[in-house]
Order: sequence, then C-alpha cells, then structure tokens
Amino acid sequence: MKKYFIYTIVLAAFLLANISCSKDWLDINVDPNNPSSSVAPVSSRLPWIQHHYLYAQGTAGARAGFITQMLTYTYGTATHSMSAGWNPVAGVSTTPYQFFFVASAANLKDLEEKAMEEEAWHYVGAAKAIRALGFMLMVDWYGEMPYTEALGEAITPVFDDGKTIFEGCLQDIDEAIEYFNREQSVLATPLDKGDSWNNGDVNKWIKMCYGLKARWLNNLSKKTSIYDADEILSVLEKAPQSNADNTVIKHVDVAGDNVGDVLFSDPLMASIVFSNVGMNVNTLVTKWYEDLLVNFDGKTIEDPRANKLIPMAQFGTSKEYVRSKGVDMQSNIRMNNGPIVASYNAT
Repeated sequence: MKKYFIYTIVLAAFLLANISCSKDWLDINVDPNNPSSSVAPVSSRLPWIQHHYLYAQGTAGARAGFITQMLTYTYGTATHSMSAGWNPVAGVSTTPYQFFFVASAANLKDLEEKAMEEEAWHYVGAAKAIRALGFMLMVDWYGEMPYTEALGEAITPVFDDGKTIFEGCLQDIDEAIEYFNREQSVLATPLDKGDSWNNGDVNKWIKMCYGLKARWLNNLSKKTSIYDADEILSVLEKAPQSNADNTVIKHVDVAGDNVGDVLFSDPLMASIVFSNVGMNVNTLVTKWYEDLLVNFDGKTIEDPRANKLIPMAQFGTSKEYVRSKGVDMQSNIRMNNGPIVASYNAT
C-alpha cells in the first residue's frame, strides 16, 4: 500500500508540474469565429482585405460618375443628388478613404508579417498589390495625403505629395510581381485557400500587376519628361492578352444577402457599384454620356458596349426593350425640380 501511495504522489506532482509550466490547454478557448490579429490565418485575412478594397474602389467610381456628369440623380437632398447638382455634402469623398484605411489597409501589415512567417510568398504578393491599388486610388481621389507614415503608429502621420505616393505604388507593384514569381514553402497556405479574385491563379495575378503598371505609367503622358512609350509597350506584353487572362470578380444579387457589411451594413455579395447606381430608379445616365456611346463626335458611331452601359426596360404592348434617354444636364431641368423618378408601362 505504501508503494502505491508513493507512486500516486509522484504522478500527481508530475501532472502539476506540467500544468504549471504550460497553459497550452487554454488554446481550446480561442473562438475561431472571432479570431484575434495574432491567430487569424492568412487565408482568412486576404478575402476581407480584397472585399473592402473593392468597396472603396466601387464607391469612388460611383461617386465620380456623378461628379463627372456621366450619371445624374433625381432631384432632392440625397447625397447622390447633391453631387449631381455640384453641391456635394461634406462627407461625399470620405467613404473610399474609410473603407481602404479602416477595413483593408489597416490589415495589410498583419497579413504580410503572417505570410512571411510561413513563407507564403503569394500572400505577400497579394498584400503588396492591394497596397499599390489602394494608395493609387487614394492619390487619384485626394492628391496629397499620408503615405510613408500612414500605416504605422504615428497618430498624426505626415502628408506626402503625389509624386512620392505614385512612385511608391510602382515600387509596390514591382515587389508584388517578385513575390508572385517565388515558389512557396510546401508548408505554406496555398493561395487558393484565401484568394477571392483569381482563385489562387498566380499567373493571373502577375498579368494583372503588369496591366496595372502599364496603365499607371501611361498616366504620365503629357505630365513628365520620363514618360516612356516603349517601356509601356514592353510591360503590356506581360499583361493580360485575352479575356482568359482577366481577373474576374463575380458578384450576385440575392434577396437573402442581408448579413451586412461591418462598416455600412450593405450586402456582402453584391457589387458595390451595382448597389450604388444599378439597383434603383433614381440614378439616370446623362445625355452627354449617352452621346459618347451612341453618337461619338457627332458621327453616329455607336460603342458596342452601349446596350450594356445604358439602362433598358420593356415598353409598350409589344414589350420591346427600349434604351433610356440621357438627361440633358445643360438644360434647366434641375432648376425645375428635375429629373423625376423614371416610370415604366407595366401593362
């Protein structure tokens, strides 16, 4: 009996020693549905960074459509209506900034560091590419803004000029291409586990990066002496050459998509551009934009994309599809409480 008693004491002491030296058993209490920045895997980080960058890009594009008079809005005090009337509300330009910085860019550093740890080079490439995309959007949208200190610990980051941001984006896109060309560790998370844009197709990412670089370099036309058409053509040879090379981001419009985005509670699966300008009767094309598509330069030259870009609806007893007419913004329509909501013959 004494012998067994000694064994019991020794075993108990051994178990207590192990428990006191380690708290790994507490790991079971990490909620996988609410991961912290220290445990969230790269495959969970990337798709949300992609989603919120697209929200920033889509919102900027939709609002730019009203500002540039491609689109207009029914008369009223709604944000889009005020923009269409060149009397924008104070916050009209902040949403692209919010979604890029708060929900996308703020997570890039963690994604990159986590990917570096496991030698998941393709995730590093994706982080570099989205950083370049986001800041190029920011410099186009705002001009001078924080860049070099934007994603650090500075509470009041310094503002950088457009040249600094532009050159930084070109450097990031070059680094993205470099990382996409690396071979990942066999233990690294495959890109297709978290990539919502190209389903892990690295070649599409590389071609997309070269296409972006060519577009950005071409923006220097008539702006600087370093514009180099030959370099742009060289870069284009490595960019998408056909529709098969394209990065196609699919969206769906379903009634049950009511989970809500973390910032604006908008549908998660729908295109933000569609949500902004395509799903209501208040947004209208302008005559100026219609003429660009169906009567370019007054020569009755029609753009083959016209039927896709100009809204259509069934009209009359024959249920014939008819294009919407553009609103003439050079008229006094807004001075007379117009334009009004479109209506259709439902019989």
